[in-house]
Amino acid sequence: MMRWLVRGLGGLLLLALVLAAGVFFESQRRLGRTIEVSAAEIELPDADDTDALERGEHLAVIRGCAGCHGADYGGETVVDDPAVGFLHAPNLTAGAGSVVDGYETEDWVRAIRHGVARDGRPLIMMPSEEYTVMDETDLGAMIAYLGTMPEVDRASPELRVGPMARVLLLKGDIQLAADHIDHVRPIKRAPSPNDLVAYGEYLATTCTGCHGPEFSGGKIPGAPPDWPESANLTPHEETGLGGWSESDFVTTLRTGRRPDGRALSEVMPVAQFGQFKAGEMRALWSYLQSLPPKEAGNR
Repeated sequence: MMRWLVRGLGGLLLLALVLAAGVFFESQRRLGRTIEVSAAEIELPDADDTDALERGEHLAVIRGCAGCHGADYGGETVVDDPAVGFLHAPNLTAGAGSVVDGYETEDWVRAIRHGVARDGRPLIMMPSEEYTVMDETDLGAMIAYLGTMPEVDRASPELRVGPMARVLLLKGDIQLAADHIDHVRPIKRAPSPNDLVAYGEYLATTCTGCHGPEFSGGKIPGAPPDWPESANLTPHEETGLGGWSESDFVTTLRTGRRPDGRALSEVMPVAQFGQFKAGEMRALWSYLQSLPPKEAGNR
């Protein structure tokens, strides 16, 4: 009986090893393949165009660049979890350890708008689906501003994708941005800020990475196990923002505290969203209020 038990356990172990190897090699194939992308040609503002550079700085903050790459854009660790992996946003300055050394404008566009590296590999954690809707003026201003960053000497360590993330990648629960972006989508002009709902939709793409494409929140795909579920941003009365006022919404984003006084999770990038201008806040609120109410977690 013991002999058969040992054989059975050995068989299960062998099966587990075969499955693990299959997950690793298939996920590695997806991560290591190359994607041909024709990046749109855009014109950057002049280096002395202070208004455009100020606009680019504002966009880099509210669109989340500093949230991952650090306040100095020299890169920082975003996730360090054995199951998920070691994910480090790289150095975007021209200092030692830079990943953008020698970048042309088309390389920036390819990375930001398509989620594809200069060598054609899909970028692992670049949320390009949030940036692919940016218009040429905004995208150009942001790239021009990032090119003015003081040099930071900081290595960009190699990323390590953990076993849980690999399984979720194969299941489709985690998707590489490059896999579901329409790479031939033309760059469209941003809506007028006076069209509050349309302009709010343009801004709200920044929220989709955590709150989902339907904005109803829930468990964030691929996030570390200890991360909380994201909030429901639809006007659902019980689980969303149905009972909130515009003032409640703005104050929460500015202060990091809900109307009842509870602090938002540290995962919520208040430093990013708190920098939205008054008109942008109003547009974002108008768009979220225009959404159909959905129960929380109905991603």
